[in-house]
Amino acid sequence: MSPKVIRPGSIVWTDLTVEKAPAIAEFYEAVAGWKPEEVDMGDYADFNMVLPGTGKAVAGICHARGQNANLPPQWLMYIVVTDLDASMSECWAKGGRVILGPKDVGPGERFCVVRDPAGAVAALIQQSAPEDGFPA
Repeated sequence: MSPKVIRPGSIVWTDLTVEKAPAIAEFYEAVAGWKPEEVDMGDYADFNMVLPGTGKAVAGICHARGQNANLPPQWLMYIVVTDLDASMSECWAKGGRVILGPKDVGPGERFCVVRDPAGAVAALIQQSAPEDGFPA
């Protein structure tokens, strides 16, 4: 089976970064029916939220720690770009700011978080060999 190629501009993942990730994961389990699965982060765990009966992670809920400490508590979408460095340069040129990253997240995968001129945030992700989305 050949890998599914994701087009630049596609939204491939959504994360929520919050102070009390376990409580918020439980909230979305009760409200949306998602099942939290722990993702080992070393000395703590973040969560992939899984669609029941499918085993497919549909979103992430993360602790506001380390590099993520200053991210706002809102759903953050990840948008595929072909050249992360060029996209970051355009962000600055168009009045935006890079507020996190760039950061390597896997073989051939890098991302950053940008704030647009209106104050909204989004993540940009470059994938050298996209499969079924982020995370692979």
